[in-house]
Amino acid sequence: MTIDTILNNVYTLPQASLAKIKDNTVEVSYPKTHLIIKDNTVEHNIYFIKKGIVRAYSDFDTTEVTFWFGKESETIISMRSYIENKKGYEKIELLEDCDLYKLETSKLKQLFFDDIHIANWGRKFAEQELIKTEERLISRQFRTATERYQDLLKNNSDLIKRVQLGHIASYLGITQVSLSRIRASIK
Repeated sequence: MTIDTILNNVYTLPQASLAKIKDNTVEVSYPKTHLIIKDNTVEHNIYFIKKGIVRAYSDFDTTEVTFWFGKESETIISMRSYIENKKGYEKIELLEDCDLYKLETSKLKQLFFDDIHIANWGRKFAEQELIKTEERLISRQFRTATERYQDLLKNNSDLIKRVQLGHIASYLGITQVSLSRIRASIK
């Protein structure tokens, strides 16, 4: 997936604006299990996923709670660090070897001041992230575990093949035993 495609999926940018972002972006690769974002630190970069899959999680007592998966064309970001320049609460782990595009947040924020199209891109990005978060919250509050699993199958069926079932169960807010029961009932 090219950086052009990833950026334009959020908001179509004129070529000159796209070139400005690309001039400040570098390609990086990291192996599976690498923590791209660590909790209790201020993250100074955002990443766009060219290839691979990641998960965001937090430690709760002795359990890891997965609350997000990202894959090709999505963005890896610690919103608390990005917006408030404060330490984030999440860890983001690579579940596969990943190729990413890295952009320093300070450079992106400067581009917001310099280019109205990039500023509009940033606004659209924030709006889309807010909607995704709202949808996850509503799903967790008002849908059964079976409905959440069926939704995952419908909208992200490749996750089942690419992610450990323990992480998927955590994401759904259930035990792995409950997930096995749900999967058996659906077959």
